[in-house]
Amino acid sequence: MLSVHTSPLDQPGTGDAGGLNVYVVELARRLARQGTEVDVFTRATSSDLPPRVEAEPGVTVRHVMAGPYEVLPKEELAAQLCAFTSGVLRAEAAHPPGRYDLVHSHYWLSGQVGWLASERWGVPLIHSMHTMSKVKNRALADGDRPEPRARELGEEQVVAASDVVVANTDDEAGRLVDLYGAEPDRVATVWPGVDLERFTPGSSAAARARLGLPAGATVLLFAGRVQPLKAPDVLIRAVSQLVRDDPQLRERLVVPVVGGPSGSGLDEPHGLATLAAEAGVADLVRFEPPVTRDELVQWFRAADLTAVPSYNESFGLVALESQACGTPVVAAAVGGLRTAVADAVSGVLVEGHDPAEWASALRGLVGDPTRRRRLAEGAVAHAATFGWDVTAARMLEVYARACDRRRAEAFGTAIRMCV
Repeated sequence: MLSVHTSPLDQPGTGDAGGLNVYVVELARRLARQGTEVDVFTRATSSDLPPRVEAEPGVTVRHVMAGPYEVLPKEELAAQLCAFTSGVLRAEAAHPPGRYDLVHSHYWLSGQVGWLASERWGVPLIHSMHTMSKVKNRALADGDRPEPRARELGEEQVVAASDVVVANTDDEAGRLVDLYGAEPDRVATVWPGVDLERFTPGSSAAARARLGLPAGATVLLFAGRVQPLKAPDVLIRAVSQLVRDDPQLRERLVVPVVGGPSGSGLDEPHGLATLAAEAGVADLVRFEPPVTRDELVQWFRAADLTAVPSYNESFGLVALESQACGTPVVAAAVGGLRTAVADAVSGVLVEGHDPAEWASALRGLVGDPTRRRRLAEGAVAHAATFGWDVTAARMLEVYARACDRRRAEAFGTAIRMCV
């Protein structure tokens, strides 16, 4: 596996670490447990990092020297792809030929490296986009920067070079075909999963006591990277509308924002706090740094609702993890969130990002505990269908078909050469 711009060992919720990190590490672990050895190559960002780290038996994270020992913005990483590719090829060359059966790249930067490696080794390239610039640029948040044309071209190249492009949902598969010209028979839909052993329902009272939240509060949670794409500002504006409409809510409403600035959010790292003050809800919003996966479970259990107002999500792992903990989700009806959240069953999907519409959706749930309990039951049942073991088994089928296809194509070429 290739994950150039972010390591599966990084803490999700800040910088460029997020759902992709979770996806890579969880998929790698489940593949290993099902008998497939996985090496994950990522860029070394510190001289203190060891060359190899065993994440668990069968999963090795390899840190490749490529550029300075520091975290670089994704926009600057294209200049380091030659160095990164060289490091990957040298690592493979230290083993007998045939070390790797296939390459699975994550995000377009990794796809550029995977393209060359797969050709050099004569093995299939499986690619997961995670996000697509053409989709993102069609639904930009106010003030957010569009993705550059160079990324669009790079994505087109990787799609064309891949034996299989993995989509998270059928909707994403369709966009790969329509926007990137992917061949339909080279696109496979594999749903991401959720760690059903870690993300489980539990005592809300115990979680609130642990986190210092009032036992009788109404808790509306945002968890994720703080950037315009994730739209936490929509939640802040909606909360402001809520307390204007019902001033008594101010006495019990708490809005934790768990995560750190990322992407274009780094341009104004305190912008969300400023917005909360201007909207008159600074006393309700509680800013928390990124937390471990186990601590995130406590936040989900403590919340009455989790808000996911993103402008674009290839899937939305936060929504799935919240539901697995029994906390319904109010999410934007975009991208993979339409699959991750079962509207009116495990949560509520909101069309658009109008704060008034979001306030209305939240108000309908905050004031109806019976409906929330019904959605909580549906949330657990819905999330239970998305285990990582199922994801890994499905991915192994994709891998096997890609390898079979490569062998068949090679055999056909050999026959034609003989004739």
